This record gives sequence, C-alpha cells and structure tokens, in this order.
Amino acid sequence: MSSEKEFNEIIYGLCRKRGFFWGPSPEIYGGSAGLYDLGPLGKLLKNRLEDRIRSSFVKAGFWEVECPTVSPAIVWKASGHLDGFIDPVTQCLSCKQVYRADNLIKEEFPEVHVEGLSVEQLTEKINELGVVCPSCKGRLGEVEPYNLMLKTRLGLDQEAYMRPETATTTYLLFKRFLTFFRDKLPFSVFQIGKAYRNEISPRQGMLRLREFTQVEGQIFILEKDEIEWPRFQEIADKKLPLLPYQTQEVESEEVIRLSLAEAIKREHFQKPAYAWCVQLAYSIFRGMGFSDDIIRLRQHLPTERAHYAADAWDVEIHTNSFGWVECCGIHDRGNYDLTRHQEFSKERLSVKVDKKPVVPNVLEIAFGVERPLFCLIDNSYVEDEERTWLRFPPEVAPVQVAVFPLMGKPELLSPAREIFMEIMESGLITQFDQSGSIGRRYRRQDEVGTPFCVTIDYTTL
Repeated sequence: MSSEKEFNEIIYGLCRKRGFFWGPSPEIYGGSAGLYDLGPLGKLLKNRLEDRIRSSFVKAGFWEVECPTVSPAIVWKASGHLDGFIDPVTQCLSCKQVYRADNLIKEEFPEVHVEGLSVEQLTEKINELGVVCPSCKGRLGEVEPYNLMLKTRLGLDQEAYMRPETATTTYLLFKRFLTFFRDKLPFSVFQIGKAYRNEISPRQGMLRLREFTQVEGQIFILEKDEIEWPRFQEIADKKLPLLPYQTQEVESEEVIRLSLAEAIKREHFQKPAYAWCVQLAYSIFRGMGFSDDIIRLRQHLPTERAHYAADAWDVEIHTNSFGWVECCGIHDRGNYDLTRHQEFSKERLSVKVDKKPVVPNVLEIAFGVERPLFCLIDNSYVEDEERTWLRFPPEVAPVQVAVFPLMGKPELLSPAREIFMEIMESGLITQFDQSGSIGRRYRRQDEVGTPFCVTIDYTTL
C-alpha cells in the first residue's frame, strides 16, 4: 500500500484526469488555495449525494428551506461568529507562510491530541514537539486567533458577511416556522446551500475549502420532548460504532459497538432525542455508500465543546489519504442561538409553556458535501497489478449505466440507441460509447466507477 501522501497524489491525479474535480481554481491564473471546480463526473456524484441526503432528511420528517448566503453584520454579532469564529494560526518567522496551528501539529504528529487547546497551549505544544515550517524549515511564531468570516458590503455602507454556515440563517426564521407549524413543537427543518470560510492557509485539498456546500438540519424542541422522544423506540436496538470521550481521555481509539438503548443506560447520551439525531446522521452517511467498517462516531472531549454545547459527536470516515476525517457534527446547542437572536433583534423568539415564555432548544446535524464526496472517491479506489478503477456503490455512482454497441454497424447501432434512450428515460445517468475496442470501453467505465455496462451484440438481435 502506498503512503498516505502518495495515495492522495494518486487520487488527485485520477480525479483531475477523469473530470471529478480540478484546481485550485482558477487554474489558468495560478489558482487560489481552498477553491476547486467540480468537473462533469464530480458534479454528478455531488448531485447523487445531495439526493440521498435530501431523501434521508425528508423521510425523517424534516422540511427544506433556502435562505440568503449574505447577512448584515448584526446577525453575525448576535450569533457569536464575529467574536468567536476563529482558527489558531501561526506564521513562519523566515518565509512568512501562515498555517493553522492545530492542523499542522496533527499532520506532523497524528497521535498527539490538540483538541480544545488554547492558543497559548498550542504555542507551547509547537515548541515542545519542535514543529517547524513545512516550506522552509524555519521557526514558527506564536499562535494567534484569526477570524474566518468573509466580509462584504450591502449597498454603499451596510457592513455584511458571507455566511460561514447555513444554520444561523435558519434560526432567523423561527417566528415564521411557528406560524407554518401551527405553534406546535418539536419541528424539524434543513438547508442545503453554499457557505464561505476565509481559511488563512487551506491544506488537504477538497477537505478544507473556502467555498463549499453545507448541509444542516435543526430540530427546535422543548426540554421535556428531548427526554420523552417517542421516535427513540424505533432505533433503540440499533448498534453504532462509538468512541466516547472517556475512552479518548485514556488515549485509546478503540471503538465500542453499542445499541442506543445501552448507550443511554451507560450515559454516553443524556437525551433520547439527541441520540436519535446521532443515529440519523450515521444512517445518512451509510446511505451515501460508506461501509460500516470505515465509519465511527467520536464524542468531543469536554474541552473541545463550545461553551453552550451540552454534547457534541462527530461522524468520522477513515480514508487512505488522511486517516480518520471529521465529516459531520451533531450538536446539542441548547437554547443559545434563539436566546442570542432574541436579545439582539428585540423580537420574541419563545413559546408559552405553563403560561411562561420558554426559548426552545436546538439539536443540529451539520456537514459539508465535499468532504464525503472526496472520502467516497478515496474509499472507492481499487488497484491490482494491471490497472486501477473505482468501485462506487450503484446508488451513488456518477454514471450508472454505459451502453456499448459491439461494432459501429447499423444493425447494432439502432437497437443500442433504442436501449440507451429507454434507460435514459428511466432516470438513470447513462453514457453511450462506440469508440475503440470493447475491452477499452469497459476499462474507461471501470476507471470512473460505472457499475453496469450493457453490450449490444449479434446475440442481442
């Protein structure tokens, strides 16, 4: 097996050659890190993943909305992003290259835990481990906070920011949701849309982008409903691969497989509704084609969690390129978000419970589409002594069927076209290929992960 770095180069070479993604973009001007173009096959794969994601949320009772990608500064002041949406960065004292400190440490020392460390502690860790600039081997400066928000302007003078997530724009609709859902809680909504993060020095290609498609689902819920969640019984016996924070604190990464009922009993989850959300996130990723042996659910250490978070778990996917990759966050956010927006907007964002105003809590599932897209390509790669190919699950493969007339003769072309059109009409993405030898055509489809090929020969007639 190649090293992670070598494997990553193989994957990127294949993706560029076959039109999954290109970049950094715009290539003809030298490219900007963190920006990538999806080619025809990449866009098809992304569409397929989004279809699976959308279907999963709808089946779980969520309603889809779409909100603007830019909002006035007051929104992001209220949400806490202007003050708290930061990355720890360090600059090389020689070549002036800037890096995200925690990621740099993890790349050099994967076994070292940096989650939840302050900027001062990260500086100490860099000095303790002797981490140097990857570009020139120069000494690194002190770690400092850097805000990731992309600033813009509405009209001539209104300060505004591109959204770094879709969730905040969803919270702003709470009063409208109450009307739509006839003042009944809990209710569930989701968004799939663009988000922007001004990463100071994006690394790891498609895993850390400045512009990406974000998926976020929220359940607006009262505390009593979090405990008395009737839908929990539907999934109580399902077993999940869990990595609780207690296991990590003894520096172990051994996953334990527990039913959700047992996980609640052992207090890995405090609330059945939140456990249900974790299971939903897990099932969404299984539905995108990830096998059970490369998924785990990792609980955030108490020092990692935001101050308002009662609990937080990540869906992680194992890749050949980067090891375990965080792909999705499931958060118990309490009533922090609606409370903040109520305070800043002066609008009532509460409901009456026993004649008293109560601000509902929010349970959230959040992830970008591009990360699972890359992880799926990475895990679909297969090679032997003669060739390389991709083995996508049929339900998410970019091209699902290819149709080949054995030769370009009229008596074969006519039925081949007829079969091709019939498959296209069924809704499957289908490719017609009549150029080159039949073996070469099969290899071309293997290389892009097409699961089904149909050859029209004289037996067909």
